[in-house]
Amino acid sequence: MNLVRSEWTKLRSVRSTWIAALSAVAAGVALSVLGASDMLGASASDLPGDWDPTAQSLKGFLFAQLVIGMLGALSVTPEYSTGLIGSSLVFVPSRSRLLAAKATVVAGLALAVSLLTTVLSFTVVQLMVRSADLPAAGLGDPGVVRALAGGTLYLTLVGLLGLAVGSLVRSATSSLAVLVGALLLVPALGPGLPGALGDWFGRFWPITAGQAAYTVVHVDGRTAPGAGLLILAVAAAGITLAAHLVFRRRDV
Repeated sequence: MNLVRSEWTKLRSVRSTWIAALSAVAAGVALSVLGASDMLGASASDLPGDWDPTAQSLKGFLFAQLVIGMLGALSVTPEYSTGLIGSSLVFVPSRSRLLAAKATVVAGLALAVSLLTTVLSFTVVQLMVRSADLPAAGLGDPGVVRALAGGTLYLTLVGLLGLAVGSLVRSATSSLAVLVGALLLVPALGPGLPGALGDWFGRFWPITAGQAAYTVVHVDGRTAPGAGLLILAVAAAGITLAAHLVFRRRDV
């Protein structure tokens, strides 16, 4: 517990932590509102058959996930750039315990930021949709609470992915490059590849699969919400394990 408290003190004392946290919430809500505003001039009959007001209200995750991923990376990369990681290992020789403490702190902070981003985005967009007399979603509707919980867990797992990536590459700039590729470029370009390869990226790339976790209306060709979140969780666990093995064996 003392180690977790120490890691929390280090993380919260850095200004970039709070800038990233506030940016994730603000960007998530703002982009969700911007995405929903395109539909406000339409009538209910103009909406697509797979209209999903819950997923529509979480469009801002596209950018919020990148910021939360960097929030995880920034829990470890500054220690390498400043040399503080050496001092940390002097006081905590067990690298496994140190990484576990960092993961605990990142998971807790990412969960709080993710929950706030999810709830605010959903609430604001549903108010907009209702004001435009379009079909909206409510917490009592089937699948909505599950989707909001799935969205929160999705962003939290991305935060842990960021921690693992930061531990592997040991650089904030390199972490950003890796996260941009994994979170934005591959999901956008992968499904365009020919044949079965494109189909795989469209359904089973961990980020694309995980995004199904915050949908209510099923879309043909997409992974089911539970399976998608499981794929992302397995990928996050695998990369975290790789980071753990490298962290134990690599010189500081």
